[in-house]
Amino acid sequence: MENIFIAEKFADYELLDSGEGGKLERFGVVKISRPDPQALWQKSLPETEWKNVDAHFEQTEGRGKWHHNKPFPEPWQISLGGINFILKPSVFKHIGVFPEQSVHWQWLTDKIKYEYTNNANLRMATNEEGKISVLNLFGYTGGASLACAKAGISAMVDIQIVHVDASQFAVDCAVANRDASGLSDAPIRFIVEDVRKFVEREIRRGNKYDIICIDAPVYGKGAKDEVWKLEEDLVPLLANIKKLLSDLPLAVLLNGYASGYSHVTYAQMLSDITKDLSGKITSGELAISQSNSDRLLPAGIFARFEN
Repeated sequence: MENIFIAEKFADYELLDSGEGGKLERFGVVKISRPDPQALWQKSLPETEWKNVDAHFEQTEGRGKWHHNKPFPEPWQISLGGINFILKPSVFKHIGVFPEQSVHWQWLTDKIKYEYTNNANLRMATNEEGKISVLNLFGYTGGASLACAKAGISAMVDIQIVHVDASQFAVDCAVANRDASGLSDAPIRFIVEDVRKFVEREIRRGNKYDIICIDAPVYGKGAKDEVWKLEEDLVPLLANIKKLLSDLPLAVLLNGYASGYSHVTYAQMLSDITKDLSGKITSGELAISQSNSDRLLPAGIFARFEN
């Protein structure tokens, strides 16, 4: 059965309108408009509302450009689900956070808290240290990593998190978000490296993880110009991910945005690497609810395994 998971409403984020290839959003006190290829319907608000923004993004081939009516605040900080993000707009229209991912942050939080409350003795029996280890691949600006750290600290769980991204800029943003969220002492290792190379090295080292998150882009380049292409590289990466799963894995999250694939495809790929494990797979779409409307803006697909 298809699932549509709708991001909860936050004081610091609002989808004001969408349509005609764009979305109108509020992040804190800042209003922006930017392209969204999913929004093929008509706009609800008049054009004057769309023009009354602090900035709008103009898409060109490859990179684009922000046009300002007002400068962005410095720092531009918002809070989503108890995690603080310092927003930094890029030439690729992104600003440093994807609010729809809060659905996964809450799921990971619940898994960590439930596991330590209900299965601590079993975990101690299979893991001498009794800790929960988390691997966040393509970790971007740290939402999932910080949610796991916050959950572990709240539940007094011995948790260790490894955050990997090939972009130095993204990792620097993640570190800044960690500090802004009051998690400077959280047990997170931030690593700038091509995800494939890191995973291969972890296999050689014999390291294992209880939670693995994979939010792979369609296309990307690493710090050393390593090229990532989803259609070529995702399946081999998942085959290696299987070798990193602990004997008692809690969760595997596979997320996708603008990939052109169905969530059923993601579910079946995830099934290939978890078929020998006891658990279930859920797949579906993420969506954001538009203010004062029953309209939903699609925001990606996912598949996730839970023990």
